[in-house]
Amino acid sequence: MALVIAGERSGVGKTTVTLTLLASLRCRDCLVQSFKVGPDYIDPMFHQHVTGRACRNLDPVLTSEAYIQQCFADHSQLSEYALVEGVMGLFDGVGHGQEKQKSTDFASTAHIARLLDLPVVLVIDCSRLSGSVAAIAHGYRSFDPRIKIAGVVLNRVGSDRHLSLLKDSLEPLQLPILGVLRRQDNITIPDRHLGLVPTAELPELNALIDRLADLGDTCFDWQRLLPLLKSKPLPSPPSSPSSPSSPVKIAVARDRAFNFYYQDNLDLLQQLGAELLFWSPLEDADIPKDVQGMYFGGGFPEVFAQQLAENISARDAVKTAILKGMPTIAECGGLMYLCEQIVDFEGKSWPMAGVLPTSAVMGGRLTLGYRRAIALQDNLLVNTGTTVYGHEFHRSHLTSTPTQPLFATSRYDCDENMGYEGWGLPANVHASYVHLHWGESVEIPQQFLKECLKVASLKAETMGSALISDLTLC
Repeated sequence: MALVIAGERSGVGKTTVTLTLLASLRCRDCLVQSFKVGPDYIDPMFHQHVTGRACRNLDPVLTSEAYIQQCFADHSQLSEYALVEGVMGLFDGVGHGQEKQKSTDFASTAHIARLLDLPVVLVIDCSRLSGSVAAIAHGYRSFDPRIKIAGVVLNRVGSDRHLSLLKDSLEPLQLPILGVLRRQDNITIPDRHLGLVPTAELPELNALIDRLADLGDTCFDWQRLLPLLKSKPLPSPPSSPSSPSSPVKIAVARDRAFNFYYQDNLDLLQQLGAELLFWSPLEDADIPKDVQGMYFGGGFPEVFAQQLAENISARDAVKTAILKGMPTIAECGGLMYLCEQIVDFEGKSWPMAGVLPTSAVMGGRLTLGYRRAIALQDNLLVNTGTTVYGHEFHRSHLTSTPTQPLFATSRYDCDENMGYEGWGLPANVHASYVHLHWGESVEIPQQFLKECLKVASLKAETMGSALISDLTLC
């Protein structure tokens, strides 16, 4: 058993309810594993900050249904309690299937709940309703009989009188009220153009989590919730891909500017034999020593563009390493860092690594959605003709397009052409706006590490030849 926290729509307070539950469980010294439906990076950061354990993404578009089931089984069995935070509204998904009756809730919270056979707690924003709460709850409970609604959490309740009206309306449904959260003006998580502000930028986050934990002690019906949250150990230990005999050192950029990584991707690299060396393009003067590859995830380089620009030694080190052939993955924010410059929201230009002959310009238009991408050439990660599925989420655009793009892209759920995308020149670079989850495609990190080993081997041969030549001269 475990529990899914779902909303009747976006913005009803799923994340607040989830963090309140997690904080209360941790204060009870409970070992809890959290999961997040969808491709989100930032909500899992908050989960991990509270639980001390990496949150796992459950996304059948980026991976598969089988992978989700295995991922959930592998990680939930290692903890006492398990909790899944949903995405958008309970039944909000993407189109899927070629039949006339296509599934419209594929990759939704409901889809994941059915897939894992988990009960759902429905979070309802009660700030602008009273008696209508019963119609909402009844509709969600009856819409899909395969979904087990364990109860509701009433969020943003204004007063005792308001709560009394809500309870009276729900009573005929005999649907348990598992929690009541009042309007909490002192509990807010700041956000900006791509969602919540990441945890590393919130110095008062611990105080906020403490307030949530105190709130959770009184606002939930723990007698009913704890049995639902209890994790069920399963006899299916995680499987690890075979690793090479010699370790590969990978420099992973991780700081306030670059922090969008799927934990499963990092785990796979380590399972395949990589040693991950984390460093900061904001603070460090150089990349880690003796690495054979670099990985730049997404994040908010535009927010820290001035500091990135002022760290000239780090920018030069990255450019030099790439021009000497070091295999490098750069996703979204990482791609922006490899450009000649970033132009921020105020129109100010900041020099970046200068590997790619283009600039990243911030704007108001949001590019968002799942992508089906077909490789147009052999590149650092995949071969020509390979189809991968990823996700885009950014407010920047590039001033020029690559002459030899990596991918032809389309929307995931239809054949609508989204254009050509991705930079693969130099050939040792994979720079793309499309975020990839490697969980179902272990061949992607395998190919990356293979290229890293190849470059390292060539470097060793060159150094050996130079040493022999020196000895001969002597």
